[in-house]
Amino acid sequence: MKQSEIKGLSVAELQEELGKSKQAYSELKMAHALSPLENPLQIRSVRKSIARIATELTKRELNA
Repeated sequence: MKQSEIKGLSVAELQEELGKSKQAYSELKMAHALSPLENPLQIRSVRKSIARIATELTKRELNA
């Protein structure tokens, strides 16, 4: 997800998206451990997305 998309979501939606992203990350890691992924850069993009969402949640908690 892009930062502009993340800013438009509510806190509940962000938490839901964070859960989905973490689940997708763990599935990608497991699949990559068993047999190499066709595009291993997917792992990096999901990890960065998780970081963006977590950063936005923290930012909103501090501003609230």
